[in-house]
Amino acid sequence: MGGRIWNILYEDNHLLIIDKPAGILVQGDATGDEPLVESAKQYVKEKYQKPGAVFMGVVHRLDRPVSGVVVFARTSKSLERMNALFRDRNTEKIYWAVVGRKPPKSEDTLIHWLRKDEKKNKTTSFIRETENALRSELSYKVIGHAHETFLLEVKPITGRPHQIRVQLASIGCPIVGDVKYGYPQPNADGSICLHARSLSFVHPVKKEPVKITAPLPDTGLWSNFAAFEA
Repeated sequence: MGGRIWNILYEDNHLLIIDKPAGILVQGDATGDEPLVESAKQYVKEKYQKPGAVFMGVVHRLDRPVSGVVVFARTSKSLERMNALFRDRNTEKIYWAVVGRKPPKSEDTLIHWLRKDEKKNKTTSFIRETENALRSELSYKVIGHAHETFLLEVKPITGRPHQIRVQLASIGCPIVGDVKYGYPQPNADGSICLHARSLSFVHPVKKEPVKITAPLPDTGLWSNFAAFEA
């Protein structure tokens, strides 16, 4: 990665939570590019002068062009417990998205059935139950407007691949830069304007409430919405 370019949002003996920049993989893929999990291992190895291999469990993933909160587990026990929190929906995930068109409603709950084509790495949405498609639900509300774009706060209830991207596109509001799901042009840096803004959960070991918030990227259209962070 040519040196660490991400910020640490939270760190203890059990968890490492990072503000992932857009464009970086969480886990490795066929590109061979260094993923965030490997640079996180290297960070821990160097900081704590750990001999041998460093454990770093991937709790969840963000798509490569998406920025924001990513959680890693530093022990197998915390990984198992964090996986259970995500699986049982005992976390609150909030995303911010910029779209180029005002949604039909200022706030709404969307329910679709989503089916992913693994070969094409693309998800298709359906408005009714469909074979091999998974029920997917999110809520959104419009929280800002600037230069003919709209800032949405999105709360996914389920956690399907590309869920926010395809569900917003399904109501005619593809995320800015997301050409895969219908936005007319890409962002110059290859990102899309989707940011994992915050994550709330009960710490898997300390049993204390934790809320992690990732600042907005300071690039592109995000700068138009800096005032909404307050």
